[in-house]
Parts: sequence; C-alpha cells; structure tokens
Amino acid sequence: MSVDRIEKLCLEKGMRMTDQRRVVARTLSQAADHPDVEELYRRAVAVDPHISIATVYRTVRLFEEGGIIARHDFRDGRSRYEEATDDHHDHLIDMKTGEVIEFIDPEIERLQALIAKRLGYRLVDHRLELYGLPLDSSES
Repeated sequence: MSVDRIEKLCLEKGMRMTDQRRVVARTLSQAADHPDVEELYRRAVAVDPHISIATVYRTVRLFEEGGIIARHDFRDGRSRYEEATDDHHDHLIDMKTGEVIEFIDPEIERLQALIAKRLGYRLVDHRLELYGLPLDSSES
C-alpha cells in the first residue's frame, strides 16, 4: 500500500496515523477540487462506512493546525481545503457554479511585489482570490 502526499507529510511531522486519518488524508490527496468538510465526509464514507463526520472535522482541523492543508473561505459560507504546498497559486472563483480555478500569473506576482516595495515593504506572502462570472453569463 503506497503512502500518499498528505499522509507522508503527516508522518514526517510525527502525527499518529489511524486508519480513519489515512482515509481522510488520501481523500484530500486525491481531490482535484477544493472540497469542504461535508464533501470530504461523503467521499471518505464511500471508502470507510464507519467514519463519522466528527472524525473528519477533527482530522481536518489537525491537518490544518499542522500546516498540511490550507483552508479557504470563498464567500460561499463553507471552508474549503487543499493541500498546503510551497508552490504558490491564486484562485478565480466562478460565482455562478462555485468552481475554483487555480492559476499562476507572473505579471500579477511582479505587480504585487512592486506595489509592496512602493509602499515601503518587502512582500513575504499574499493570497489573491478573484470572483467572477463567465463572460457569456447574462448576469453582468
């Protein structure tokens, strides 16, 4: 049985990995989206029908506190999660569907550093979230 990325990070940080924590870790590692706890629970219970939503909440909180996953609040009233990585990216949220699109734009990165410098700072971190509607949407 192979160890996935999130499970490996947990082990490196010395976390005790129960079978149910492994299920949550693997479910998060396999997610191509930014699931909330309820969605994680739906996916995890398909693997282990005995896992409780309380276990998923506790595990997600433990992983977040350990710096293994990152929490995002995309204005939809739900905290959503993704693996915390050193690879920086930003997010565009489709306000019609809730889809979260990850992107990297060197020009935005350059401008943010330039703005910080102009204001007398060295940029050490940032988070950019863009909210939009599809151009073909009737809502403007």
